[in-house]
Amino acid sequence: MSHPREHAARNPDHPAVIMAASADCLTYGDLEAKANQAAHLLRELGLNAGDTIAIFLKNGVDYFVVYWAAQRIGLYIAPISTSFNADEAAYILSDSGARVLVTSADVQHARNLAEDHLPECVEHVFSINVSLAGSDDWHAAISGQPSHPLPNETAGFHMVYSSGTTGKPKGIRQPLSGGPATAPHPLAERARENYGIGPDTVYLSPAPLYHTAPLAFSTSCHRLGATVIVMERFTPDRALAAIEKYKVSVTQMVPTMFVRMLRMPEEERLSYDVSSLTTLIHAAAPCPVDIKHQMIEWLGPILLEYYGGSEGNGSTSITSEEWLKKPGSVGRANWGTIHICSDDGTELPAGEPGLIYFEGGWDFKYLNDDKKTREARHPDHPGWSTLGDVGYLDSDGYLFLTDRKSFMIISGGVNIYPQEIEDRLISHPGVLDAAVIGVPNAEMGEEVKAVVQPVNATDANPDFADALIEWCRADLSTVKCPRSIDFAASLPRGENGKLYKKKIREAYWAGHTSRLV
Repeated sequence: MSHPREHAARNPDHPAVIMAASADCLTYGDLEAKANQAAHLLRELGLNAGDTIAIFLKNGVDYFVVYWAAQRIGLYIAPISTSFNADEAAYILSDSGARVLVTSADVQHARNLAEDHLPECVEHVFSINVSLAGSDDWHAAISGQPSHPLPNETAGFHMVYSSGTTGKPKGIRQPLSGGPATAPHPLAERARENYGIGPDTVYLSPAPLYHTAPLAFSTSCHRLGATVIVMERFTPDRALAAIEKYKVSVTQMVPTMFVRMLRMPEEERLSYDVSSLTTLIHAAAPCPVDIKHQMIEWLGPILLEYYGGSEGNGSTSITSEEWLKKPGSVGRANWGTIHICSDDGTELPAGEPGLIYFEGGWDFKYLNDDKKTREARHPDHPGWSTLGDVGYLDSDGYLFLTDRKSFMIISGGVNIYPQEIEDRLISHPGVLDAAVIGVPNAEMGEEVKAVVQPVNATDANPDFADALIEWCRADLSTVKCPRSIDFAASLPRGENGKLYKKKIREAYWAGHTSRLV
């Protein structure tokens, strides 16, 4: 079985979604009925296969009703980050050509968006719970619709937008299959094969559903009949409490969540019963070696890591047992073939870092950006594509990430990748988060600067900065060590774990010519 409809027919009372804090529940039977009602509404409004619907909602059960309604009538589903302001959200709406927007007044900038920033492409706005000017009530609109399936369904899919860590977000568009809505999907099949997800699985989704991995994993779980526990908002104590309360067996987190759990007082952290957890998946951002060692020591060898992107151009995976033999690796290719290439496209031997290309993944494109789509392809092999990450393969075919090419610092002609410096800083027990960037230097072009969020705000002083520089020098060559360290109350990191370095760099490059986008 590969679609929530099939699980609704077999076990309609089985929970499909439970909100972790409120305990709001949607069974598979409820999900099927409401998704059919919403699908009838959307078709009545004139939406057809290939059209786009946008979701600007916080985590909640309605997210999945909208998703599965749109999926069964062949729509592209564009999630919008609830951290976006009205202009940023309007950009996604306009760029995606969304004809329908589903939002809610509890999203901070939804009212401003609905009243003053809607692009012309949006024909209908629906609000959940509290009405917005010019919107219709979503629940009222679907309640009068039939709960049986439409006769002419076809499969739709989500069209997520890149994180925009170095520029404007870009829509990642996969070709629609044109096949039945209930046809098996490769993402779900991979979740079944790689993680053993099935009807007995209780999956915890701790991050916002507008991010790719939470949305893709949660909906894959629905295809496989699992129960998805959705956190309204991640905090380390609430995540551990949810695992204990709901007997969670599988979850997916990002390394920043690991750091926050490990920085809890040990007595409090160990007081939660997490023995039900059999699989902890992680990805989205590199995990410092020391942090992963601590996680395995705490929870056992249940961590499974993968590397890949929303583009679906390929992926790797690695078990805890493998990782302990190859610390720092993100594994071997389990989807597609990896090629490491120089800037001119020449394939490089084992051990030499270069741009990571995958061969054999999905044929994605960036919506309305042919130039970026071309730049993601190898100059001589159009079937090879890259996410812009740099790394190398060892002699056994294990991939090690170095950093994103766009984050590279060039100081005095030396290429410096920030990731290993950030990993070293985060391994210090007094550091909660860290970002390393290149800042202007008249002689060297750039010099290494670290911006650190300390565990204790009182540590934001020159003595601690000096101690952190010495901490780096004990493990890294002098050229890689920060020349200076600034402190921040928090860093602009998304809840998907990705660091928005562009926002940090802007303050330091004001009035200078930056070589980076």
